Amino acid sequence: MKPITKRLSLIGFLLTNPLSNAAFAADALKLSLDDVIVSADFRASKAAETPVSLTEIDQETIEARGAQHLEELLNLAPNVNASSGASRSRFFQIRGMGIRSQYNSPINPSVGLIIDGIDFSRIGGAATLFDIDSVEVLRGPQGTKFGPNAIAGVINMRSAEPTKELEMRVQTGLGEYNTRNFGAVVSGTIVENQLLGRASLYSHQSDGYMRNSTLNRDDTQQQDELTFRSKFKLFATEDLTFDFTFMHLDINNGYDAFTLNNSRNSKADEPGVDNQNTNAFGVKANWQLSDAVIVQSEMTYLNSASMYSFDGDWSQGLTLGWRGGEKYKRDRDNYSFEVRALSDNAGRIFNGSTDWVIGAYHFNQDEKFNSFVDYGYGLTQVDGDYTTKNTAVFGQLDSHLTDKLTFVTGGRIEYFEAQYKDAGIVRAAASSLKTSVNEVLYGAKLGLNYQANKDQLIYTSLTRGYKPGGINDDNRIAANAREFNTEFMWNLETGLKSAWLDGRLMTNLAAFYAKRKDAQTKSSTQAAGGPSFIEFTANAAEATHMGIEASLDWFLTDQFRVIGSLGLLDTKFDDYTNPDPNAFSPKGRDVANAPSYQFNLGTEWFATPQWTFRANVEGKDAFYFSDSHDFKSTAYALVNTSIDYTVKHWKTTFWVRNLFDKDYATRGFYFDQGFGTQGYQQFGDPRVGGVTVTYDY
Repeated sequence: MKPITKRLSLIGFLLTNPLSNAAFAADALKLSLDDVIVSADFRASKAAETPVSLTEIDQETIEARGAQHLEELLNLAPNVNASSGASRSRFFQIRGMGIRSQYNSPINPSVGLIIDGIDFSRIGGAATLFDIDSVEVLRGPQGTKFGPNAIAGVINMRSAEPTKELEMRVQTGLGEYNTRNFGAVVSGTIVENQLLGRASLYSHQSDGYMRNSTLNRDDTQQQDELTFRSKFKLFATEDLTFDFTFMHLDINNGYDAFTLNNSRNSKADEPGVDNQNTNAFGVKANWQLSDAVIVQSEMTYLNSASMYSFDGDWSQGLTLGWRGGEKYKRDRDNYSFEVRALSDNAGRIFNGSTDWVIGAYHFNQDEKFNSFVDYGYGLTQVDGDYTTKNTAVFGQLDSHLTDKLTFVTGGRIEYFEAQYKDAGIVRAAASSLKTSVNEVLYGAKLGLNYQANKDQLIYTSLTRGYKPGGINDDNRIAANAREFNTEFMWNLETGLKSAWLDGRLMTNLAAFYAKRKDAQTKSSTQAAGGPSFIEFTANAAEATHMGIEASLDWFLTDQFRVIGSLGLLDTKFDDYTNPDPNAFSPKGRDVANAPSYQFNLGTEWFATPQWTFRANVEGKDAFYFSDSHDFKSTAYALVNTSIDYTVKHWKTTFWVRNLFDKDYATRGFYFDQGFGTQGYQQFGDPRVGGVTVTYDY
């Protein structure tokens, strides 16, 4: 990538450099960078100097695609998948690992979703994209920094930072399927030399991509999403800086995606909803304690109330002889606190050769839920509460053995507590459960990084990731299967990050080999009399995951750029012992949501200072939808294109996603819906085109 001039996030700059009021009062802080700043490690660094397999997607790419939600970007990241089963993808998979759904039972994710430092894991509908400055996809265990929600990796979203100078943005857009958007941003100095602020508000609405012939409506899969973000940066003293974040999301989407004939024409008479009302707050502090030590702390709080429901018979119920559906309400509160001390240059130990980090972390989550399942043959209604507490200490040493060779050692010890209780009826029978889980978990990292020269970084690492055990809440499950144990994984990885041709060509290559032990695998069997399932998680498997991830970014000329990525993945259940002898066993088979290849190849042509043309093709191999059956998707490739016209403060973008209107599946089930056992699919977005107009001041 060509060197670019980009205003560096002040809080990111503070992670590695003290900043005085005098410096802040100077002209706008700008640095010439050959890469963007990422936060994959405890210290902010350039992506090209970060020894981990990662994909960084910037704001320009988001806007060029007309993307509204994270699910519309993830095909750009190799070996990354998303699972739908709702109006938006809530759950994500990296390298073939990750949950795909949640109904009653509490679950722990394998892929963390972090937005501005706040944990949004399992509520991926919140991953809207307006005023998001970058999306970082970190592949492989990230437990030393991010803890138990990162055995497979982390998706880290960062919104734009406040600026010193006054900036304003107004954006509006129109598209097919009655799509309309409007957003506004204002950013600048509130108190000279002391306080910066930024606020954004965005509304996205669309009728969705289903036709409901029973109700004669086109909006039963509607999208109605409102996002508010605000940030403040307070320079309290020359050595102390605070960073405040507040988010509000009001999402009122419809859910009407599955049909009996696998089409986009629904016959459901009671379509579902996928709603979320979330408020989240975070505050960070960065204190230059001395020339030797920096102290950082972070506190977050999130409250999210959600409703997820669907028409279980996907029809009027007359054809099947029964009718019914399911509703799941959740009210989630979580808060976290973390404090860590980092060495500055004068604080290095072992004769000035070693940087160090040490810290402590606490996370508390309380989730109350109510489920209602009725198919006319036995009502199920359960009220429950699931509380978890994570308390951890962690540390890392970066030992510079030579000017080029660095040895990294890191570790994390975590005490996990979970308490579960419920009461209600399951298929007309009284049910209650009260149980708890307590365990000590640990993660570790060993790494060796060799900076051969300023343009070549070779790295290798051995990491241990972990995922806490949990509870199955269905009283139809045998008593000895109501709890499952911790999963852990060893991951060996090596990579090469390079710059060529005076920085015009950037390449990344990574290879990994991972062994999962006591893998938590979700299984299900269909209950008699309808589409209801007995679902449970068990330590049913040992699995091997290995693959390659490669990417390039090449300015062939000053006007023509090529961007590409490739992911190759080989996964297999080496062993599979299912506690339910009637359940399906995938032993010897690929794991679910793990296509053997994924690719992206795109071009950008900067024809004139005003006109930019973009096109890309992205695709993936077929993959299994579940570990409970052998139903698979089909391989597919999608073409996207856009045209930008920029003049002074105005930019107009014409965009089309899925140009050739390819049908592709994002979720699949295999069961008897009254016509014998067969497969059913939820489709991704059809061809959607639109125009976006942006004014920047």
